[in-house]
Amino acid sequence: MSLAIRIIALSAILLGCATPASADRYAETIQLFKNAGESAQFFDKSYGYAVFPTVGKGGLGIGGARGEGRVYRGGAYVGDTVLTQITIGLQAGGQAYSQIIFFKDQRAFDEFTSGNFEFGAQASAVVVTAGASAGAGTTGTSAGASGGKKDATTVGEFYKGMATFVIAKGGLMFEASVGGQTFSFKPKG
Repeated sequence: MSLAIRIIALSAILLGCATPASADRYAETIQLFKNAGESAQFFDKSYGYAVFPTVGKGGLGIGGARGEGRVYRGGAYVGDTVLTQITIGLQAGGQAYSQIIFFKDQRAFDEFTSGNFEFGAQASAVVVTAGASAGAGTTGTSAGASGGKKDATTVGEFYKGMATFVIAKGGLMFEASVGGQTFSFKPKG
């Protein structure tokens, strides 16, 4: 399959998964994470958070993800953010998920909102499902084993001032790829 066909297929998958999020979708997603068990405790102990109601992800050799979100400080909406991700490696399929990133303190919040922030491929998230959670890398939302103690997800704690949770919404993705997430930020204007 040619690169052009792969890119067109990926674009179609991402456009189908990443639907525009209304203000109600943000409130619904925040409520979903507040009721999701493991992530609920972070609302009270965080300086702020960024929430993405829908992140669409797809790939066939070359992959990507995109989602629009909002950033909150002390529960107040302060700006908009866009998540993008490009991956290269063995991958096929498409999926959609919701994501939230909690900021432990002002330093972590300022780092994220500085303009362009990036999670490396080694960053991890906690996958929250109905009644269960498992560690996973930001390059995928399926549960998986870590490479060692230093790479393991610490459930219920901040790592470098941030804690990330995802909730799978649908789709199926097979992936063994390399790539990190990047975020842009625009203050509410």
